Amino acid sequence: MNNLSRMRKATGNRYVERVNLALRFIHENLNRPIDLKEIAKASNFSIYHFHRIFLALVGETVNDYVGRKRLERAANLLVFKKELSITEIAIITGFSSSANFAKAFKLYFGVSPSQTRKPVGTENSKIGKIFSKYGKAFNPNDLYPQVVTNRVTYNPGQFEEMLMNVNVVEIKEEVACALTSPAGYESASLLKTWDKLIAWARSYGIEDLKQRRFALCHDNPAITPTEKCKYEAAVVVSPDARIVEPFFKVVIPSGQYAVAHYKGAPEGTSSFHMSLYSNWFPNSGFEPDDFPLMEHYLNDMRKDGYVEMEVYIKLKDVV
Repeated sequence: MNNLSRMRKATGNRYVERVNLALRFIHENLNRPIDLKEIAKASNFSIYHFHRIFLALVGETVNDYVGRKRLERAANLLVFKKELSITEIAIITGFSSSANFAKAFKLYFGVSPSQTRKPVGTENSKIGKIFSKYGKAFNPNDLYPQVVTNRVTYNPGQFEEMLMNVNVVEIKEEVACALTSPAGYESASLLKTWDKLIAWARSYGIEDLKQRRFALCHDNPAITPTEKCKYEAAVVVSPDARIVEPFFKVVIPSGQYAVAHYKGAPEGTSSFHMSLYSNWFPNSGFEPDDFPLMEHYLNDMRKDGYVEMEVYIKLKDVV
């Protein structure tokens, strides 16, 4: 690689890092109005060019991204924070009033906040922006533990034994080499991403059987369009590992984690996640922290035909 190529790659890495700073700023400030100038400042880009850079690297405008993240967070709160009123959720997610929130929610999802909270009789909506823009029909029933897929119906009872064996463990900080799936949770994209990362780990000297593989699952596929879900495949490495683009370093923070064992069909994993949030957390004395849910894979799904994994969710004490 010549010097010019190295300079271009280094510049590309810096751009990605700085846009990630902007994304982190957005996620930490969804509870209040934020403007383009603030977000650009967080990334250290000029406001005159930031919008184009963000669109090029993220694939959405800043306004579309912020609006989508606010509404996705609101949908999760409607389901998992029943003690909060719709007005309180509107304020928490940065809307000026419950009326503005309800209007934006209905426009995007095609159903109202109250229908999302009590979805009895509600069917797939194909009138919201989420369908017209991303082709995703939204059904609030999918946010609850019983999920109907194309192949199997899952309900909380099928996970009862697994949920009874959730452990709370203390883990130390670890460093991992990660790679982002370019098409979110789409199966083909996930498999290609893992193939690339596993090959990198081999080249780094980590044998397949010694690779500790985690996936950082940032989004709920019942709410976020599949291709927009952020999925980072990761293999644990030494802290001084040399990692270059398109791979990047992630830190798995120390702390307490809920760890649940899952073994079953791939189609059941999302429903298992939902059961953890709906059935285990309310009586656990804990709340999930802001770090994304992690899946620690224990087998090769392509060889075995099923998934065996540990689900890690970072915890914080209930205040």
